Amino acid sequence: MYSGIIVIDKPKDCTSFDVIARLRKKFKMRGIGHSGTLDPMATGVLPVFLGTATKGCEYATAHDKEYVVRFQLGLSTDTQDITGNVTGTSEVNVTRKNVENVLSAFVGEIFQIPPMYSAIKKDGKKLYEYARLGIEVERKARNITIYSANLLESGTAKNEYEARVTCSSGTYIRTLCSDLGDKLGCLAVMTALQRTRSGIFRIENAVSMEQIEQLEEDQIHSRYIVPLDMLFSEYPKLQVDDYGERRIKNGAFVPLSSVCLKTSEWTEENARYRVYSKNGTFLMLGRFQSLRSGGQALFCEKNFFT
Repeated sequence: MYSGIIVIDKPKDCTSFDVIARLRKKFKMRGIGHSGTLDPMATGVLPVFLGTATKGCEYATAHDKEYVVRFQLGLSTDTQDITGNVTGTSEVNVTRKNVENVLSAFVGEIFQIPPMYSAIKKDGKKLYEYARLGIEVERKARNITIYSANLLESGTAKNEYEARVTCSSGTYIRTLCSDLGDKLGCLAVMTALQRTRSGIFRIENAVSMEQIEQLEEDQIHSRYIVPLDMLFSEYPKLQVDDYGERRIKNGAFVPLSSVCLKTSEWTEENARYRVYSKNGTFLMLGRFQSLRSGGQALFCEKNFFT
């Protein structure tokens, strides 16, 4: 049974679930999940979680992302990408400098209205289900962050551009393209999208489905599957003694006497830590919290032991 994370370079024209289905067939196991769904037309980094590592999916989903996007000015579709039905055309009277300036104006915290063709639910029904019926419903604008947005080069078609965008989780890049067109005074549609990073996982370390399906199991494990705790490498590491490990596995807090702290370490209130057993087994994410009786103890935020 596999356990860990494998970074797939998702191919175009397949869903994220298609990738999972193919991996389930390859690995002969059901316990597989992914973080950060990619649209069928999008390619790039798709972190896939195997076995007990699926407990970490929610943490990976929340990480920031990086994309390389291509967009066409002067055209709009009902899906905000080139796969949809054309809903309008417009003249384009902008320069590359205009596009650069307006794109940079999106950097920072902004509000974005999710597209109708998305999996967000409204009254228990996904938005794309309404959209397929020709129904448009009101959506609340959501707060997102664009950390950087830089124009790369012109595309192969007239009025086509390419940009690299780093953003918070929950950002719709096709909506960003559409909003960019609005600010430029013309229509705009996304024509291609590649996710080049999701949290710590980068496209340089991703493997294609074709490679995975051709490799033997031991080659996959040694080359491409990384342990779950790598996802949490930004947090400090702690170890507990045998008594502390037993308490964690019984769902109890760990007293400070069972936490292997060095004199140079301190217990920051509510800070997140990676917690390991004496033999190096990753047990949980934990936080130090105050006890009613006084002092502190290590509490479990999420356990990952088998």
